[in-house]
Amino acid sequence: MFNNSNNFQTSILYRHGDVLIGHIASLPVGAKKSVGATLAHGEITGHSHRIQQSDAVQLWVHGSELFLEVKEPSATLIHEEHRAIELPQGLYRVWKQREYRPDAYVEVID
Repeated sequence: MFNNSNNFQTSILYRHGDVLIGHIASLPVGAKKSVGATLAHGEITGHSHRIQQSDAVQLWVHGSELFLEVKEPSATLIHEEHRAIELPQGLYRVWKQREYRPDAYVEVID
């Protein structure tokens, strides 16, 4: 079981390149709707981790955290350099991989 700093417990995790997606029971109080279906943009390649059926999902933000709601029975997560994966209906927290540098932790640049 993965336990993050906001007391969201996840038991199902999905890895899609440098993006980690964990199933959660509920959204945090105060989360706000966001537009689009892109979970992470590729700064170097221009590729992005995105949901193929944009009308099947709703993105949510809470501070700097990103959440995904799959509203249909499933949604397909795609990226030009990774195999597509199916996410079942539910709520998810989305993390971008970070790497350690002596002066800070920084998000991995795709």
